[in-house]
Amino acid sequence: MSETNPAAASEVVAPHRYTAAMANEIEARWQDFWEARGTYQAPNPSGDLAGDPTLVAKPKKFIMDMFPYPSGAGLHVGHPLGYIATDVSARYQRMSGHNVLHTLGFDAFGLPAEQYAVQTGTHPRVSTEANIKNMQVQLRRLGLGHDNRRSFGTIDPDYYKWTQWIFLQIFNSWYDDEAKKARPIAELVAQFESGERAVPSAEGHARAWRDLTAAERADVLSEFRLAYASDAPVNWCPGLGTVLANEEVTADGRSERGNFPVFKAKLRQWNMRITAYADRLLDGLNALDWPEAIKLQQRNWIGRSEGARVDFPIDGEVITVFTTRQDTLFGATYMVLAPEHPLVEKFIPAAWPEGTHEVWTGGHATPAEAVAAYRAQAASKSDVERQAEAKDKTGVFTGSYATNPVSGQQVPVFIADYVLMGYGTGAIMAVPAHDTRDFAFARAFELPMRCVVEPSDDRGTDPTTWDDAFVSYDAKLVNSSSDEVSLDGLGVVEAKARITEWLERKGIGAGTVNFRLRDWLFSRQRYWGEPFPIVYDEEGVAHPLPESMLPLELPEVDDYSPRTFDPDDANTSPETPLSRNEDWVAVTLDLGDGRGMRKYRRETNTMPNWAGSCWYELRYLDPHNSEKLVDPENERYWMGPRDGMPHGGVDLYVGGAEHAVLHLLYARFWSKVLYDLGHISSAEPFHKLYNQGMIQAYVYRDSRGIAVPAAEVEERDGGYYYEGEKVTRLLGKMGKSLKNAVTPDEICDEYGADTLRLYEMAMGPLDVSRPWDTRAVVGQFRLLQRLWRNVVDEATGAVTVVDTEPDEDTLRALHKAIDGVRHDLEGMRFNTAIAKVTELNNHLTKAGGPLPRSVAESLVLLVAPLAPHIAEELWRKLGHTDSVVHQDFPVADPAYVVDETVTCVVQVKGKVKARLEVSPSISDEELEKAALSDEKVVAALDGAGIRKVIVRAPKLVNIVPA
Repeated sequence: MSETNPAAASEVVAPHRYTAAMANEIEARWQDFWEARGTYQAPNPSGDLAGDPTLVAKPKKFIMDMFPYPSGAGLHVGHPLGYIATDVSARYQRMSGHNVLHTLGFDAFGLPAEQYAVQTGTHPRVSTEANIKNMQVQLRRLGLGHDNRRSFGTIDPDYYKWTQWIFLQIFNSWYDDEAKKARPIAELVAQFESGERAVPSAEGHARAWRDLTAAERADVLSEFRLAYASDAPVNWCPGLGTVLANEEVTADGRSERGNFPVFKAKLRQWNMRITAYADRLLDGLNALDWPEAIKLQQRNWIGRSEGARVDFPIDGEVITVFTTRQDTLFGATYMVLAPEHPLVEKFIPAAWPEGTHEVWTGGHATPAEAVAAYRAQAASKSDVERQAEAKDKTGVFTGSYATNPVSGQQVPVFIADYVLMGYGTGAIMAVPAHDTRDFAFARAFELPMRCVVEPSDDRGTDPTTWDDAFVSYDAKLVNSSSDEVSLDGLGVVEAKARITEWLERKGIGAGTVNFRLRDWLFSRQRYWGEPFPIVYDEEGVAHPLPESMLPLELPEVDDYSPRTFDPDDANTSPETPLSRNEDWVAVTLDLGDGRGMRKYRRETNTMPNWAGSCWYELRYLDPHNSEKLVDPENERYWMGPRDGMPHGGVDLYVGGAEHAVLHLLYARFWSKVLYDLGHISSAEPFHKLYNQGMIQAYVYRDSRGIAVPAAEVEERDGGYYYEGEKVTRLLGKMGKSLKNAVTPDEICDEYGADTLRLYEMAMGPLDVSRPWDTRAVVGQFRLLQRLWRNVVDEATGAVTVVDTEPDEDTLRALHKAIDGVRHDLEGMRFNTAIAKVTELNNHLTKAGGPLPRSVAESLVLLVAPLAPHIAEELWRKLGHTDSVVHQDFPVADPAYVVDETVTCVVQVKGKVKARLEVSPSISDEELEKAALSDEKVVAALDGAGIRKVIVRAPKLVNIVPA
């Protein structure tokens, strides 16, 4: 510890001064006290956590942080920012009369622990549990008021039993479009059996359910289940040996973790049919108290658009497109399919048709060669890269023509990477005259263009003379007539309606709604994740395990590594660690379905790391319940709908904005399914969301660009030096790899946890990123020292308060502070709350003399949510035997909040000539009279007449002389 550190001030001079040593002793003692007394235990209405009925009778507050991942590196000072904020909020809500549930668990499955296991041979459970214990020690030292009875890790079998159970609820459900909700799959089967619902058939003719084989029935149900396995294009990452969700791929087509190339491949994977809930996910946002930026991200990600489905005949097949501009159908002069479109191979001719343009062939001898080469090229790009506005458009002719259904024109069919199989139908009708990307493609491939929307400028109606497409939603249709339908002269809206009605009448299209949102890829080729509770029979049919067989635990394995490949080799496929454990994979089971003991093979993929965080808020409510997901009474109490929260949910959820379209969207989906099936009363998991900013730190790099230890950098002559060499400084993230991490343990050792808490809350608005500055921490430590001195004699340790009434100035300062701090804590403006506490404490220090007891107690209660350890210590020294945690937060007396007088500025010719102390309730007439009679104002006017007097009582008078 530095000798110049004020926290290490000599105890010989002042034996009872608040020092780092004293802070650490006080904090450890009160943390032990809180743990022994169960101070932060929040009682449930029922079950093993039921408790004090007087607390349950209070209004509730459920306050949560986003799940932390237990990293082996431990915490740096940036990590606790949100945890301290929620702790301050929770403490304030307890003191405001609420029963508060605040706890913290650990999101412990996932790639980092597995990669560590691969490198070291340490089982992921061993390293993860060690990391959790280390993190718990660090968090405890911060004085966080968590109900530790409710903590858990997602790797606990008692927890992931219910993750698997929820998966089975989703697997055994389908979305009823008429009822707009999920229903048990058994009800759909009953409809098929009774004939109430026709059995879908790829052959186009009806079949009776009883005539289908078990495998055929499974295939039919897979088209409806909310969790289903399918062969579909996926993001395959050879360098990681696993597939990734769209949200886990960066904008430049690389893996978010590891930065490996990602390719498109077709694999059989589990998916969640989140698209069935697209409309409800959009509508539900309206009632949530979330940042508008997060709502906008989700709305854009879901991407609802209204348009029409249109069928284009081709060689006995039909290419279906989705378009939002069905009014421009007469202008469709070619088509483009995604390279992965399943119909492409069905209509590729053996040779190029006569008259094929050379630029269409890509230089290949046959259509098959051209398509194969282009598909390989497209597979190396991410969806983001493919949709980027590249200057050069690429593609290749398939060798076939489709028929424009409205004009009868034969239009060439291309494949191009700017069309994605995952959006719409994977095919577009190209209207190059009125779409910028289609225009560029048509120019590149010398394709025809037809103007069907009349330009509003002077460019004319010949697209070959244009510099770019003409795009307008407020123009008249032209060149859009046939013997059967005419759109000429109509506006866009009217034309859309007319052509849609015609398409529906002809049976070649229909009005429809499309979404950007794709189904959620739910498989990972990893070891360290939740096993799927699914087995396959000898015919390959998937069967769910009965609930009695849950949890299906991960087996012990010697090799945790998925098979990884050359990161640049797209022609590879996954091999999972579990598939190598034949004793676990091959099993003989009685599934209770009446078929007795049979041989099965287990699913060898595992669930993604998002699975456990999709529902953890519910487990906090009833963490030891082995019979139910959650007791309905407890769920309704903590999360059920109420005034202002029509969908229910957590009262306050704090975490990073980076989870907008990952965790937050997935959790909302799971909640809605569980709500539909009657398992919970809350249709939304999180009512109020708050995104905290980031604590940043300076990164120092040498001439090679390598980070050097920030703590060893010297600042001199306006530059920064490490071991004598000049280095550059840039503000960025804090982390071990950047050599700029500061641990909370270091700050606690030097100043105490209360100082760290105050500093992080005082650095600036909670939702704004801010730079860490260890040198500035001392300012908050000095505040605590002044607070301590106002109550305790540093020489004797005696309490110095007196039992006298405070004077009026002190009462006004106190109640203004109470009023301001209360409003700031409710609004999560912790930095301004600390500023008001500081202002009050400074006022009391300057006033001199011992504090009146009532003022001292109110001051301690004000600081209690922010610096709980010193507050507990001072509360005890003030003679109280109960904890400060459940005391009532002070309430301001309105009579002392309003200023007795305010300062009114008087201006003459726009310049300040006088300041008057007036009543806040003074009228305009009274204030004008007082201003005109003031001697300084009279002197400034010097006998001049008055043209106008502008009065803004009680703070301004502006006099304009004649």
